[in-house]
Amino acid sequence: MPDDAAAARAAAEEESAFAHPAVDPDSTVSYGDHPDQLIDFYAPRVETVPGSPAPLVVVLHGGAWRAAYDRRHISPFADFLARRGFAVASVEYRRGSTIPAQGGSGPVAGRWPETFDDVAAALDALPALVRESLVQADPRRMVVTGHSAGGHLALWAAARHLLPDDAPWRIGRPAPLRGVVALAPICDFEVADKLDVCGGAARQLLGGDEKFAERRPYADPSLLLPTGIATTLVQGRGDLTVPQAVAESYADAAAKAGEVVGLTLLEEVGHFPLIDPAADACAVVAEEIAQLAW
Repeated sequence: MPDDAAAARAAAEEESAFAHPAVDPDSTVSYGDHPDQLIDFYAPRVETVPGSPAPLVVVLHGGAWRAAYDRRHISPFADFLARRGFAVASVEYRRGSTIPAQGGSGPVAGRWPETFDDVAAALDALPALVRESLVQADPRRMVVTGHSAGGHLALWAAARHLLPDDAPWRIGRPAPLRGVVALAPICDFEVADKLDVCGGAARQLLGGDEKFAERRPYADPSLLLPTGIATTLVQGRGDLTVPQAVAESYADAAAKAGEVVGLTLLEEVGHFPLIDPAADACAVVAEEIAQLAW
């Protein structure tokens, strides 16, 4: 159990991250017929390289794949990146319903297969949508980032070419990405499940006890390696929501698969400063993205 000081710091960090007002996008486009199949576009606020289009950062929000958390809570982070000179695409996707999870511990996490359907469809549609609606962006310089459950989805999106042959989301070659920057990602489902991360959200995402083992090869990034795509994990050492051990396990699995994954560990940082524009950790995240994007 965390001590009182750690718990108090985590609460203060969460309060700070959610204190920012939502930032409206420059435009919103649909990538499907469902109301949640939307992408918010933020044009770059500054021109980093005069006369050149900006790198495109795809943002996948967290919230344990649960319905209560949508892309609005990460819009200040999307705006922060736009003010750093990036073009930003913030993706919404279908999340868990309001049906309680087994045991009555709150709403269920994620939808199978809809959550994965949406992320795959959004990434596939993005290049054409960007050319139509975000002309300041260069889709050839695309970095995917995501926080917590969104970090899982970012890593998964970069590993679709490694999915089992019968997976509907499998693609024939690596996605055309400059890289992935996963922020406190839920990236090893076995470790996350043992630690009961977000109240067993990973197990719920895959359909509960009966489907967890069967579906892990289709969903767990730690089983989809090596991707061949530059990948960095950013993790607070003081994270009580998604502990450091989850990211370390993914990095270890990558190393065993012959791939070097960057792991940036931030001292005295918890879960939410990574997406909080008021926190120093958020500037570190922007620099990690820039290193891959440029």
